[in-house]
Amino acid sequence: MSKIEFDRRDFLKVMGVSGVAATVAGCDGPSYITSEEGAEEVIPYLSPEEFVIPGVGVHYASTCLQCPATCGIRGRVREGRVLKLEGNPTTTINTGKLCQMGQAGLQTHYNPDRLTKPLIRTGGALVEATWEDALALIEDKTGPNAGLSGARFAWLTGTISGHQSVLVKAHLAALGSTSHYLHETINTRTWQAVCQDMLGQSMPRLRFDKAKMVLSFGADFLGTWMSPIQFSADYAKFRSGANRGMLVQAEPSMSLTGSNADLWVALRPGSEGAMALGLANVLIHKERMDSSALPTDALKLIDEYDVSKTTKITGIAGDRLIRIARHLKERAPSLVIAGFSAAGHAHGYQCVQAAMLLNILLGNIGKTIEPNAGFALPQLAAQSGGTSDLSRFGDAAGAGKIDAVFYDGCNPLFAAPDHLGLTEKFDAIPFKVAFSQFMDETTARADVVLPIASALEDWGTHVAAYQGAEHEIAFQQPLMEPIYPGTRSFGDLLLALNAMHNPDTYDGLEDYYGYLQSALATIPGVLKGADASPEDPIDNRLWNRILQDGRLQIPIDHKAFALNISVTDMDIKDVDPAFPYYLVPTPRGTLYDGRHANLPWLQESPDQISKVVWNSWAEIHPVTAAKLGVEEGDVIKITTSEGTIEVPVYIYKGIHVDVVAVPMGQGHTEYGRYAKGRGVNPLKILQPGSDTRTGELALYGTRASIAAAGRAGRLIKMGNSESQHGRKIVATITAEQQRRNEGES
Repeated sequence: MSKIEFDRRDFLKVMGVSGVAATVAGCDGPSYITSEEGAEEVIPYLSPEEFVIPGVGVHYASTCLQCPATCGIRGRVREGRVLKLEGNPTTTINTGKLCQMGQAGLQTHYNPDRLTKPLIRTGGALVEATWEDALALIEDKTGPNAGLSGARFAWLTGTISGHQSVLVKAHLAALGSTSHYLHETINTRTWQAVCQDMLGQSMPRLRFDKAKMVLSFGADFLGTWMSPIQFSADYAKFRSGANRGMLVQAEPSMSLTGSNADLWVALRPGSEGAMALGLANVLIHKERMDSSALPTDALKLIDEYDVSKTTKITGIAGDRLIRIARHLKERAPSLVIAGFSAAGHAHGYQCVQAAMLLNILLGNIGKTIEPNAGFALPQLAAQSGGTSDLSRFGDAAGAGKIDAVFYDGCNPLFAAPDHLGLTEKFDAIPFKVAFSQFMDETTARADVVLPIASALEDWGTHVAAYQGAEHEIAFQQPLMEPIYPGTRSFGDLLLALNAMHNPDTYDGLEDYYGYLQSALATIPGVLKGADASPEDPIDNRLWNRILQDGRLQIPIDHKAFALNISVTDMDIKDVDPAFPYYLVPTPRGTLYDGRHANLPWLQESPDQISKVVWNSWAEIHPVTAAKLGVEEGDVIKITTSEGTIEVPVYIYKGIHVDVVAVPMGQGHTEYGRYAKGRGVNPLKILQPGSDTRTGELALYGTRASIAAAGRAGRLIKMGNSESQHGRKIVATITAEQQRRNEGES
């Protein structure tokens, strides 16, 4: 067995084990790397394995990468091809359930528009090249002899975790850089910042299953917020039993979660914090709740938001506000959360902060918001993306501070508002390398394009940003051989990049599979017994068990909250008469942020609210439609200070009268035959602005004017009417009557 000897501290960094991780198993690990584990004999399918029976499926565990939640999956494989994906019941993230985005992972894998060969920009155009030429060019531009200053090199990725994150950090360190930009349009960065500042933990555990009432300020926890499948299971417990929990959803435009609420409140964008403070005012002054836990400055601010002021800011009737506050008091413990829409303003941090203050007043801390310590292997923990890095990256590129950038798992040129000028700044970077499966807007502007394997063809480890009852490493393994031999594993490419700078460390690793085995072998008791010597081989039975389960459970280091109660007032600006409406770019659990627009399954999947397929649309209230003189399907012009889009309308009451909502996802100029040239991208015409505390872009802070375009459009949708026209096709009764009918007291 060959061994690569080097300093133990460096070895632990390479393997993703350091700091608190060394105490996970309580003893030392081996001080060598073995590469033989990655060597495999390739056998043609003419001589199949004994367990392969024609016509009979075999199931393999892996991890879904269709969104950052990293749910566990099981793929049914027959005759060497994966045919169906379902949730993995052994994981605590999704306990056997899988959303439609996860199901559509098959279409990402089999998509006919996948990149199959490396591309190099020659004469202004991308042309096919060999892997040798592509990697040689990368070494020439960024290798140890390239003379590239480390501070002028950057990585740009989506949310990343596991050993992929370890190797990206190692590559940055090898170049002497710390510039890692992380981008996710749909994110929880503001929520995490508030939790870190006020509780001392960025990702506390949310106990929907213990709450008797949930008040959500724009957190679509059943659709797109944080970990929807995990929350859906807890929500089912919240709704079951005699003491059925009550859900109140306050948001500008109805989400999937809002459509399931007992009470849906149409909230003016940016007024979420005012509503939270107004509820606190009612609880203290009308419901006589004990407020001794709150500091003087918080109480002083709450006193300012009486019912009259809160009603004026939010548009919520005073009696409704009082009724919601009374429900919160009577249905203890409750849970108050603030999501994407609450955080999408220049004062988004203050809105989320006010919601957390309401939790403290209601005594929810420690009951429905529980401590959830950081991941025990910090180098593997998720690095969550946001939108603030778009601005930071654009500023650095525009100032000429970046000479080379590598990017994977994000499409910033599609998501960035035009006011950032990111396309021009991106083009000014001398050398750009894309790790991609598809020719999206950002990949199309690269100098080198490296086609990577799909998630169903590759190895990897992943750590969810939100961990529940158990902490775990999710394992990704190939469910079948690569469809296109010209693609390569992202992990293998990261090893090759690191080998350019540290050949003594990385050259002995034949592939990413062997690296992962070696990395896990550094944690005693995982692939070896705790008393095993360094010379003992890896126990393949333990390795196979991990792959069968699709996860590795990690001990939790429980830590108590460190409360730091603070609150800041919000700067709510007056309405500009030229732009009387709010433009709200809503996320949906189909196309998500646009990453799934190239999947026909999701393009033709009816929207959760409007039931529209294959197009963009604008949601407006019937009152607004009457003012404009438009009917469903008519085209309207939406104008902001940054531009105009034209889109057909969908008219319904599940939206604030001052809001025009356009779902994200469409409007691609690249990205393959199913996405290109379809619909509009509302993100492009957003106004400048960002949260004053976190720097996150104010995605819900844009003011707009709307007008009829004077022509009819076409909405392709499932179903023709949402009205029963008085025919009582679906009868409804109150919850109290239902309990009486079932014989409950």
